[in-house]
Amino acid sequence: MSETSTETPSFDPVALLGERFEAAIRAALGEKLGNAPVDPLIAPSKQQQLADYQSNAAMALAKRVGMKPRDVAEKIVAELELGELAEPMTSDSIAGPGFINVRLRPEALADLLGRMDTPGLGVGDASHETIVVDLCGVNLAKQMHVGHLRATVIGDAIARVFEKLGHRVIRQNHVGDWGLPIAMVAAKLQSEADAGRIDMGSVTLDDLDRLYRVAKMESSADRKGLAAVERFQLGPKARAELEAQVSGADEALAKAKDALVRLQAGDEAMVAVWQRLYDVTMTACLETCARLHATVTDEATAGESTYRDELAGIVEHLIESRAAEEDDGALIVRNEGLDPTLVRKSDGGFLYATTDLAGIRRRVQELGADRVIYCVDARQALHFRQVFATAHKAGFANRDGREAQLEHAPFGMVLGEDGRPFKTRSGENVKLADVIDEATERAERIVAAKSGDLDAGERRAIAETVAVAALKYADLSSDRVKDYVFSYDRMVSFEGNTGPYLLYAGVRIRSIFRKANEQGLADGFASAPLSIVEAAEKQLALALLRYPGTVRSVAVSLEPHRLCGYLYELAGAFSTFFENCPVLKAPDDAMRLSRLRLCDLTSRVLTDGLDALGIRSLDRM
Repeated sequence: MSETSTETPSFDPVALLGERFEAAIRAALGEKLGNAPVDPLIAPSKQQQLADYQSNAAMALAKRVGMKPRDVAEKIVAELELGELAEPMTSDSIAGPGFINVRLRPEALADLLGRMDTPGLGVGDASHETIVVDLCGVNLAKQMHVGHLRATVIGDAIARVFEKLGHRVIRQNHVGDWGLPIAMVAAKLQSEADAGRIDMGSVTLDDLDRLYRVAKMESSADRKGLAAVERFQLGPKARAELEAQVSGADEALAKAKDALVRLQAGDEAMVAVWQRLYDVTMTACLETCARLHATVTDEATAGESTYRDELAGIVEHLIESRAAEEDDGALIVRNEGLDPTLVRKSDGGFLYATTDLAGIRRRVQELGADRVIYCVDARQALHFRQVFATAHKAGFANRDGREAQLEHAPFGMVLGEDGRPFKTRSGENVKLADVIDEATERAERIVAAKSGDLDAGERRAIAETVAVAALKYADLSSDRVKDYVFSYDRMVSFEGNTGPYLLYAGVRIRSIFRKANEQGLADGFASAPLSIVEAAEKQLALALLRYPGTVRSVAVSLEPHRLCGYLYELAGAFSTFFENCPVLKAPDDAMRLSRLRLCDLTSRVLTDGLDALGIRSLDRM
C-alpha cells in the first residue's frame, strides 16, 4: 500500500500514543530489539471504565526479548513519557499478563478536539497521488439492474474517500459498447426501423433491452437440438423445424457480423445506429447514477470502443517484448503461479483481457495513475490477477520507472430474502430505477407518518434522499467481499444500523441548533473553550477523534463498511451524550457553549462521513 495513505495528524490519540510508546519500548529494550521494527499495538480499550486506550505490545515483545510479558510491560511503563496527554502511569496501569492501560486527561482531550475542529476535520494526506477508480461498468442496450448497484456505490464511495484525503481522483466508467453483441442489437434495431416497427428517434432503453434479448435468441442456432433429431430419428417435421431455426439463426448471425464489419470500417449509417444505442443507454445510466447521488459523468465514461484502435498495438508490444507466445494459433502470456492470459484468439479476435490491458496502459501512462482500483464483482478475481500480472510483465503499469498499484476491490452478490440472487418473480434482473422507486415509495409512507405537516413536494424530495441513503448504506455497511441479503423493510427502518437512522441523528442535532438560535443561546459557541467532564462527553470526544484515522483506513483497505461502522458508533455515542448531558439546559453558560460546540463538531463529522459515502444529509425528516 502507499506509504502516504497511513500518515495521521498530530491530534490522533492512537498516533500520539504510538509515538511515545515506541520511544519507551526502544529505551527499555533497545539492545535486545536491534533494528527490528516495533509496533506499539495501541487500540481503543474495550473496557472504557478501565481505560481509554490500551497497548498490547508487551505480549508481542516478550518472546523476542526472552522475558515475561508483565516484566516487559513494567520496563515500558518505567520509560514512558506521556506528559500532559494522559494520567500518570504506574504499575497499576498494567493489567493481566501485561496489558498497559492509558487514560487521557480531560484537558488533553479538549485540546485534541480543538485541533481537529477545522473545516477539513483533520482529514488529508501529506502527499497527493493520482487515483483511478473503475466503477459502474454498464453495457449498451441494457438497463442498469441491481447488480450494478454495488459497482457504482462502492466505487463512488472509494473515490470520494480519496478525494477527502486530497488526492487527484479520476473515475472511469468502463462501458461494454463494442463487439459482436453490440453489432447484433444494432443490426436488429436497424431492421426494425427499416420495417417501420420502431421509430429510431423515440426509441427507449426498454425497447433496446427487448431487442437485445430478441437478437440474441434469433442468432443462437440450436445445433444440439438438430443433432438430437438426427440421432433419435424424430421425424421429418421436427427436422424441418430445427433446420429452419438453425438456418435463420445463421442468417441473423451473419447479418450481425456484417454489421460489425461495417461498424469497424466506420460506415456512416451503422455508426449512426450505434451512436443512437450509446446515447439512449448512457442518458438512462447517468440519470440513474444521479438519482443515486453517485458522481458518474459522461466525461468519466470510457467505453471499450475507445480502445479499439489500440488493441493491435497492445498485442504487437507483447510480441516484440517477448512477453507473449503462440499456443495452438492463439497468443498467450504466461504468468508465474497463474493460468496464462489469452490476449488474442486463434481467429485473430481480441478479448476482454486485451481491452483491459489497453485500459491499464492508458490509465497509468496517459492519466498518470499511481493507483488503479477496479470495483468489479468477485467472480472476476482470477481475470484481474491474470491481467494485472500481464500488465506488470509487459510494462504497461510502469510510468517513469515507477510501478502503479493495480488493485481489484471485489464485492459479493446481492441476494433476495430467499438467499438466492435478487431477481424478479419471473427470474429477470431487477431494474435499478425500479429499486429506487420502490424504496422511495416505502420511505415516503414512513416520512408522511412521522412528519404530516410537510407539503407533498418536500415530502417526496425527503423520501427519495432517505431511500437512496437506505439503499446505499445497506450495501456499503456490508463487508464488501460478502454477499448480502436485500430487504426493503430493514434498510428503510429509522432504527438500528441503517442510513435513515444516521440521517435522523444529523437532523436531531440540527434541531438543537434551531432551538438554540430561537432562544438566543448559541452565540459564541464556535470559539467557546471545550470542557470534557462527564463520561458521556468523553465517550463522544474519543469517538470524534477517531474520524480522520477511520477515513485513512478506508483508503488503505478499500472497505467502506469501516466508515459505516464508525458513523453508527458515533451516532450511538452522541445519543448517549444527549441523554446524559443537557445541552440547552446545561448548568451554566460555559458548559452550554462547550456542549453546543461538541454537537456542532458531531454534526459536521456525520455530514462529512455520509458525504464520503455519497449520502446527502437532511435538515428535516
